[in-house]
Amino acid sequence: MKQVDVVTFGEAMTMFMANHPGSLHEVSQFTRELAGAETNVAIGLARLGLGSGWASKVGNDAFGRFIIERLQNENVNIDHVLLDNTYPTGFQLKSMVLEGDPEVQYFRKGSAASHLTVDDFNEEYFTAAKHLHMTGIPLAISESARAFAKHALTFMKKHGRKVSFDPNLRPTLWASQEEMVKEINEVAFQSDYVLPGLAEGEILTGFKNPRDIASFYLDKGVELVVIKLGPAGAYYKTAADEGTVLGFPVEKVVDTVGAGDGFAVGVISGLLEGCSIKEAVIRGNAIGALAVQSPGDNDGYPTKNQLEKYIENTLQGVK
Repeated sequence: MKQVDVVTFGEAMTMFMANHPGSLHEVSQFTRELAGAETNVAIGLARLGLGSGWASKVGNDAFGRFIIERLQNENVNIDHVLLDNTYPTGFQLKSMVLEGDPEVQYFRKGSAASHLTVDDFNEEYFTAAKHLHMTGIPLAISESARAFAKHALTFMKKHGRKVSFDPNLRPTLWASQEEMVKEINEVAFQSDYVLPGLAEGEILTGFKNPRDIASFYLDKGVELVVIKLGPAGAYYKTAADEGTVLGFPVEKVVDTVGAGDGFAVGVISGLLEGCSIKEAVIRGNAIGALAVQSPGDNDGYPTKNQLEKYIENTLQGVK
């Protein structure tokens, strides 16, 4: 089996993006695209020239076939994407906004991806990867998907692979905030790199200060914590080092969805390629800034050459 640098897994959905502003019930025309935090990361890594793989289930339907073809076109390995003849592929509707966050409505309950089970786990596929990237979404969509996620984490750690984890909180998918915090932190404590947003960090730890949030996870054995600070950039901390890396200036924010996944792409790719933590975080900030300047979830993700030029041309004020 062809080796990949990073493997990830989760739920992908067909997304219908409104072609004009307004409430979703008023929109008459949409553009079809792909949505999914983990597929965003896989696509972003592939565009940078890294080998990326995505594991999941999709329905044996038009939406599922669209997702498979879209990922193939992005050079993402899909050898562990299973076709489900019983359950459908989820989809979502996304509004167009002139500023701020778009309205998103999901149609995902009972999807094929939510029926992913430990029995679906392919050991050969995962051990072919050097690194595992996880988000908190599979932990939330069903008990069986949560079991798959925990099994993947334990398996990859047992085999000496590094694991990055983006909490990617989805409170509406959980029965309670208490359950969400417990389950997300259980996975975070076992991960090597934890990448929360500042608001997520406060929910998960009870602390507001980035340093305190980071220390909360470092004290549990996490190697590196990087906290996204929005336009202000990001804060990182290890047992021996810490720092703040300022964000890149953005004249107009078009759509914020996918910025956090793009940030993960930058950090993961940087660390895999031997960059310093600061250099990796600069990459993350750069891709996040590019992401918010385009309408799709991953439209703004750059190639390696585009990323290098963007950083060179716009980098300023790094602490």
